[in-house]
Amino acid sequence: MTRGTSYDVIIIGAGSVGVPAALAMAKAGVKVLVLDQFASQGQGSQKAAIGGIRATHSDPAKISLCLRSLEIVSTWEETYGHNVEWSRGGYCFVAYREREERILKDLLHVQHRYGLAIDWLDRRELLRVIPDLNADGLLGGTFAPQDGHCSTILLGHALYDEAKRAGAQFMYGTPVTGIAMRGGRVRGVTTPRAEFSANVVVNAAGAWAREVGHLLSVDHPVTPDAHEGGISEPVAPFLGPMLVDTRPAPGSANYYFFQLRSGQVVFCITPSPSIWGEDRRETSRFLPMVSQRMIGLVPRLRNLRVRRTWRGLYPMTPDGSPLVGWSREIEGYLMAIGMCGQGFMLGPGLGELLARMVTQEELSAKDAEVLGILSPYRSFAAEEALK
Repeated sequence: MTRGTSYDVIIIGAGSVGVPAALAMAKAGVKVLVLDQFASQGQGSQKAAIGGIRATHSDPAKISLCLRSLEIVSTWEETYGHNVEWSRGGYCFVAYREREERILKDLLHVQHRYGLAIDWLDRRELLRVIPDLNADGLLGGTFAPQDGHCSTILLGHALYDEAKRAGAQFMYGTPVTGIAMRGGRVRGVTTPRAEFSANVVVNAAGAWAREVGHLLSVDHPVTPDAHEGGISEPVAPFLGPMLVDTRPAPGSANYYFFQLRSGQVVFCITPSPSIWGEDRRETSRFLPMVSQRMIGLVPRLRNLRVRRTWRGLYPMTPDGSPLVGWSREIEGYLMAIGMCGQGFMLGPGLGELLARMVTQEELSAKDAEVLGILSPYRSFAAEEALK
């Protein structure tokens, strides 16, 4: 075993959180190395993401982080020059039952308090925004026009390119097999290639975060949950916002879809009950289930042809919110795990927060609130309403 270079920070995982964190840290002057078991950036769960970025959450920590992510991504091309196919189409949560109407209206109080541009639209107003919605039984919905979507591939590569330009180093095909400790703190990591030293190790391993924790004899409550998505052929633009329907149905909870700038419709569904494990093979059940629900919501989709489907992993926590914070038992071990399928939208904002933490920059009151809510040591008493 050879001894590699010494770094300030080693990040485990080159995905939706690890890469933007590396960018923010490198820009702050931190010498950072990112290690990933896969062959290139974003090959874990990120490549299965569909690209939505919303601040429309019920959890104040997610609202805060995603508002910052929206600022970063919406101005990315202007700031860095990469076209990431950003589209500010908005997010719409529809209501066809009084239960959903009541939940969505109640959440507006929290969402407005934390700065979201979001309002309840009644049936007539919502049909003006989305004329193709099924009007039968429609009560209305919430609409957040500042939310949007972009290409997961283009943004992932753009973040990676800028991180490298800022000085971050990446090594792929390099699983972490051990984390060195001395005197109660981390000192580096072991890989099949070499040993690398650092006083800070960040666990950003997504669906594999629990395995990383086991290297330190820590059992993180993060369990992979398989979700399936798909994409259609391109068609003429007809749908602006991401549509989210939270009504349950046999075999599924919520489902959501939107139209890319290139014309394809991208869609995903939340299975119920959850499908635990690391099996990423697509199934024959998904497409009939999601297509029936989508056509019921937007009937004009009935003739849309699907190009392909896939399956990815949501690293779930007991309450559906991430675990972010320093370990109390192991000095220098920083957790940024359990994104629950929302790492792509949380990543840019969270990456900056992680950079402030490792550089020991004075944290704002907002940062402290976010870290308090997402503390790995919290009690998992309640679930977020808009997972």
